[in-house]
This record gives sequence, structure tokens and C-alpha cells, in this order.
Amino acid sequence: MQVLVTGANRGIGAALVAAYRARGDAAIGTARRPGGGLLPLDVTDPASVRALAAALTGRPLDLLVCNAGVYLDKGQSLESGYPAELWAAGFAANVTGVFLTVQALLPNLRAAKGKIAIISSAMASDQRAPGGSYVYRASKAAALNLGRNLAADLSGDGIAVGIYHPGWVKTEMGGGGADIEVEASAAGLLARFDALSPATTGAFEDWRGKALAF
Repeated sequence: MQVLVTGANRGIGAALVAAYRARGDAAIGTARRPGGGLLPLDVTDPASVRALAAALTGRPLDLLVCNAGVYLDKGQSLESGYPAELWAAGFAANVTGVFLTVQALLPNLRAAKGKIAIISSAMASDQRAPGGSYVYRASKAAALNLGRNLAADLSGDGIAVGIYHPGWVKTEMGGGGADIEVEASAAGLLARFDALSPATTGAFEDWRGKALAF
């Protein structure tokens, strides 16, 4: 199986690439600052996305994992924080970057009748709104909406799309006080991606397979 994982230089992305390679799949990872066999990709830069697509021309893709993302607004104050540039940067990475990557790699996915996995968050659900983290919550909600609509548009191509909450993971983003280790998250997500099919396209689940509210 040919897999591509964006944002694979550390954390969940790196763990997913390692897990796929360990079981014998051909896994490609990308990063803004490539190294260690990773391909260059800045999802916020359309030229970078086009360059990746050109490098993969003619290569069928069984699974695209849109993992690259940012959480820029931790600790921001409602009264004086959340400047416009923070909103722009958050949506550029977490929403626009996902769309541009999917759009650019559609020929590869269509060639394999592949799958798309979008890493969102339980914080995307409008049923979970304790306040704060406005940029992150709004951008992950938009990524969820994007995934649901892609599932509808790509169903005729046999391309399944799933949207996933990886858990609160002990990564640079999640922090040391998070609930689960990155390897547990990656193993659970890998199982979810394997189970994704045209029959379940549009699913919003956590890494354990629990359905989440939209």
C-alpha cells in the first residue's frame, strides 16, 4: 500500500509513517523542513503543494493522511488576543492546506481509488464548546466540514474520506499532561484508516473508533 502523511517530522505524523513502514507499507512523509527521507511540503504555500504533486505524478496513492496542522492560540486572551494574523495562519494550515493538498493529489488518489484521512479534533464538534482556543476550534470545525463535503463529492470516484480525533496525545502540541502516548494514537488511527470504506465515508471518529458528534 502506498501512503502519504503530511506533517510527518514529529508527533503523530512521524509515528504513523513508522507504523506503516513497520508493517511493510510504502509510506511517504512530508515536512516543511525536510530531512531524514521526508519530502518537502508547506501546506500553506500553493507552490509547495504543486511541487509535491509534480514529484508524485503518475504514482497511485492508496491513502492520503492530512495530518499537518497548527495550534497557535493557546493561552490567548479573549479581550486582547486572537489577532487577525493568527486566524489567517491557523486557517491556512488547518483548512486551506488540507484542501489544496487533496485537490493537488486527486489524480493519484483516483488512480488507486484511495482514501483520505483528515486529522481534526473533538474540539471541532459544536457539541463540545467550553470556550477558548477560538482559532483552533474554528479551524478544526472547518476541516471537519471540509471532510464531510469531500466525502459527498468523491463518493462517485470510490474515494472514501474520514475525519478523525487522534486523542489528547503527548506531543509538542498536546503537552506532557496529555492522556495517551503517540504510539497508541497512531496504532488506533491506523486501524481506523484500514476500516474506512465507501460504506463509512464521511465518518467522524476518535482513534478508538468511537463516533463523535458533529
